[in-house]
Amino acid sequence: MSDPVWVPHSCTLPTEKRPLRVAEWDALFAERLTSLSRPEPLWLHVELAAGQGVETQVRDLVEREGGCCSFFSFTVTPGEAAIGLDIHVDPAHEAVLEALAARTAAGGPQ
Repeated sequence: MSDPVWVPHSCTLPTEKRPLRVAEWDALFAERLTSLSRPEPLWLHVELAAGQGVETQVRDLVEREGGCCSFFSFTVTPGEAAIGLDIHVDPAHEAVLEALAARTAAGGPQ
């Protein structure tokens, strides 16, 4: 996800920090992803295996991501066995969500 071709100009995360953020997402999905769906073109739904500290980790990550990429809208839904993560974007950023979905489905870096 650090490919500058699709990272929108509206992302305010400094370029040198982007690989670190991508690594955080990759690690979360590699360790916790149980399912992934695309209910609508502008909506990605992810289920993550729950566990000690996972909800806090997810909430921290989405808060920081929303701070630099305001086009994302995140909803975290905690549960005993799984944590739901809904990610929405506006129509102008559908390609960003598509890239995130493809990377997540592939299990990280390609």
